[in-house]
Amino acid sequence: MVGPAMAVAIGSALKAPAMVLFTLVPVGYATNVLGGAGGPFAVYLVSILATECGKLVSKETKIDLLVTPTVTLLAGLGLAVGAALAGCCAQMVGFAVMSFPENRWGGLVSQGLGTSMLQMGNILRNPRIWIPPILTSMITGPVATCLFHLEMNGAAVNSGMGTCGLCGPIGVWTGWSEPTAFDWTGLALVSVVLPAIICPLICQFFRRLDWIRPGDLKL
Repeated sequence: MVGPAMAVAIGSALKAPAMVLFTLVPVGYATNVLGGAGGPFAVYLVSILATECGKLVSKETKIDLLVTPTVTLLAGLGLAVGAALAGCCAQMVGFAVMSFPENRWGGLVSQGLGTSMLQMGNILRNPRIWIPPILTSMITGPVATCLFHLEMNGAAVNSGMGTCGLCGPIGVWTGWSEPTAFDWTGLALVSVVLPAIICPLICQFFRRLDWIRPGDLKL
């Protein structure tokens, strides 16, 4: 019930119409299952996307009973693990790059190709350091799903692995029969390039606000 509960709660916060809210139940369930280790975070991203799409068409046609649930479902499913991949990559690459001044190359590799969970102790001491990667994932998630239509073709758990051992990108790549330059560009942007650019920029802004101080990201 975790997925449905999260999805409905998010939809309610976004003031979703009743028809959209009801449809978020199966969307939340499916996203939580397909998202593997990144399930709850995938539910967060996909629920926002599905809610906003459903709100766009709600009560706009005479067959609203069919149109609104269909649009909400299509927006939420098939894309769930792609959003999870983007979110997890944003965390790993984001933390790796924005903490480079404190952790240098060792931190870059251990977090970028290992896990951002190494920062958990620092997050507990200053939760604000988590905001830049989260905001970054809110940008890269829609880019992955709406623009490049990335889907996880390997095991769903690869989405939750992100760039750990490059499991996430490899899971997407293995399902391509004839990948195009557009596909490769999307995978590179979502997995590495955008998090490496956006997250440090947000972090720098927070440093100027004194929300993130020297040493807050030290491993």
